[in-house]
Amino acid sequence: MRVPDSVVLPVGTHVDCCQEEEVEEKSHDIMARITAMLAERKCNLAHFINNLESSEEPEFYVDQWERLKEMERCTLTILSLVAVNCTDHRDIKKLEAAILEHVKNEELFPEVVRVLPPIYRQVEAAIVDIAQSEEMADHGMMDLQYLLSKLSQCKHLANLGRELLQDILRYLHRIGLVVWYEEIKHVESTVFLKPAFLITMFKLLVRYRLVQQLESIS
Repeated sequence: MRVPDSVVLPVGTHVDCCQEEEVEEKSHDIMARITAMLAERKCNLAHFINNLESSEEPEFYVDQWERLKEMERCTLTILSLVAVNCTDHRDIKKLEAAILEHVKNEELFPEVVRVLPPIYRQVEAAIVDIAQSEEMADHGMMDLQYLLSKLSQCKHLANLGRELLQDILRYLHRIGLVVWYEEIKHVESTVFLKPAFLITMFKLLVRYRLVQQLESIS
């Protein structure tokens, strides 16, 4: 809701836990809730902006007003919900196909036709090789500066600079090849070359009905 021109694809899981008629009913309910949530957000923003504009000394609230106006300008495109059974490989492929279809839609993503410089592909290929090499630890974590030095050992990447590498990592983070939390101070110098490892860690920490499971332990 804070990112300009965001596109969101809602995904409903656990279809295998529902009756067939329930899936359609729940899908409609979720989309209705999202629509209502967006309408409420728009109404609340308008209310807050109006309060600031009608205050006795509006000049004191210029910063808040500008932030709210910026949020008001953020459009959010909600795509139709995709319901999947995560235990069925065919449903995973269905979800993959739906994502690819939307991503290739130039109306949704005008930048999809942007041509990347060759070095982006070269760095991407080199990072894949490093991640799959035997010397790479299972966790796939690597220091940013060390990654730069490893990439610079490739003949065609000898002149790769830190700033260009960071630009490329932002792109690779967006497409999901790596994970790089540059905005988080404690891990900004760490690049996760194996995102699947992070997912495994999160699954250990964030689990369905975790609170109930913990409370059931005497």
